Amino acid sequence: MTTLHSGPALGTHPAGGSLPSRAETREQLSRATYDLLVIGGGILGISTAWHASQSGLRVALVDGGDFAGATSSASSKLLHGGLRYLQTGEVKLVAENHFERRAVSRRVAPHLANPLTFYLPVYKNGPHSAAKLGAGVFAYSALSAFGDGVGHLLSPAKARRAVPELRTDNLRAVAVYGDDQMNDSRMAVMTVRAAVESGAAVLNHASVTGLRFTGGRVTGADLKDGMDGTEFGVDARLVLNATGPWVDHLRKMEDPRCEPSIRLSKGAHLVLRRTAPWNAALATPIDKYRITFALPWEDMLLLGTTDETYEGDPAQVAVTDADIHQILDEASLSVRDQQLSRDLITYSFAGLRVLPGGPGDTSTAKRETVVTEGSGGMLSVAGGKWTTFRHIGRTVLDKLETLPGRPLGSDIEPTSRLPKMLPLPGIANPHAVTHRLLIDGGSHGDGIARDTAHHLATHYGSLAFDIARLAYERPELGERIHPDAPEIWAQVVYARDHEWAETADDVLRRRTTLTIRGLDTEPIRARVEELLSRRNT
Repeated sequence: MTTLHSGPALGTHPAGGSLPSRAETREQLSRATYDLLVIGGGILGISTAWHASQSGLRVALVDGGDFAGATSSASSKLLHGGLRYLQTGEVKLVAENHFERRAVSRRVAPHLANPLTFYLPVYKNGPHSAAKLGAGVFAYSALSAFGDGVGHLLSPAKARRAVPELRTDNLRAVAVYGDDQMNDSRMAVMTVRAAVESGAAVLNHASVTGLRFTGGRVTGADLKDGMDGTEFGVDARLVLNATGPWVDHLRKMEDPRCEPSIRLSKGAHLVLRRTAPWNAALATPIDKYRITFALPWEDMLLLGTTDETYEGDPAQVAVTDADIHQILDEASLSVRDQQLSRDLITYSFAGLRVLPGGPGDTSTAKRETVVTEGSGGMLSVAGGKWTTFRHIGRTVLDKLETLPGRPLGSDIEPTSRLPKMLPLPGIANPHAVTHRLLIDGGSHGDGIARDTAHHLATHYGSLAFDIARLAYERPELGERIHPDAPEIWAQVVYARDHEWAETADDVLRRRTTLTIRGLDTEPIRARVEELLSRRNT
């Protein structure tokens, strides 16, 4: 069979023109033989596809749902060093996490991440003393080379000024440290763009119906397009199973007798409207190991998370009333009651952490990456955390280089020779982008509102200018989707033409913030679906 490169239709810069149609993409996937087929479009699979494409491999990436449609868009939205790991003496791990956190937030995606100050409240009869937490945050900041300031203790009065909803009854002190925050869905989409710019072929909403074998070895997959039911296949020299919570399901397609390799932990979150300004996040100790978060995020408040073993169907994971009660109850340790009314909840979501198989409490389990090779030569990779997504991609690539029999031959460029800090598309100073959008908007009628300009700059970087251009050319696309959100209709068209959005949920939940704000009304959904139906017309 002739080996073909993914070709210009799939390897071109998405901003250079509309994406190819799904039919064109399917045909390209069907007639080429790829070096690597990545099954699973969560951040682990996306990062691997990005790095593998950078190494010179011909890469295809498919996912049964949307990119980052499951666990990877259900995180706590943090890039962090892992303060709790200091308790178990894993100093090296914290330092490595800090390195990756700083790399992403300062050099790889400064337009998609922002620094966030954390307060650790110390209450009377709490699980930790002020002296212990003060020493802990100092050590934590030292492992980050004090790049976020020096961890220290703060008085309850000063902390209350930054977070008016902080509960101060029996509050002894507040320990302060710094980490970073992001919108996980936007970070994932930008990483898909980076993979495509490097030559990868990608298709979402395409589920695996079976694996292809040649001489007992897995050499591709049969797929079904979830949008129109078309069946097709992809041939590859090597298949990577990066399906997250479904990793063992795909392993059983390779070998029905294989033993489980992972276990799952459910993490639920709530999104609420804010009743007061939040100029810092709260990380409140529940017990010796667990922390509950109250995070200002996307002009809302994010609460969570739970941590319990999950043994059901990954597709059915959902937030229960018990989850809501637990999250609000734990948040009430440090957050005043008026901020915790159920009437303020606009959205809730749950995701599944993929942990190494074995005994023990999920709350103390390490977020390790598990890589296994099956009887048919399929590689399966699962686990890890958002902060280290670049490192995981490089780790998998290192594994591909050293596989027995070298199925990828000498085609792969060693990770040591790849760019160390390759930025994601749109990299720019978001403050400069915001300023430019406001200035340019002045010559186009009413221009772009300040909150919209800031939103575009911090979710698209310099690519925001492409969206602004759409709004200038078609004034109706410059109108707000909802009066209480910063998004404009040009973002829907842009998501359709340049970001692989196929459904209303793709747009409203993962390309914009309308759903998490509780603003995805039926009329808005209908209008989004109507715009999506105009693709390639």
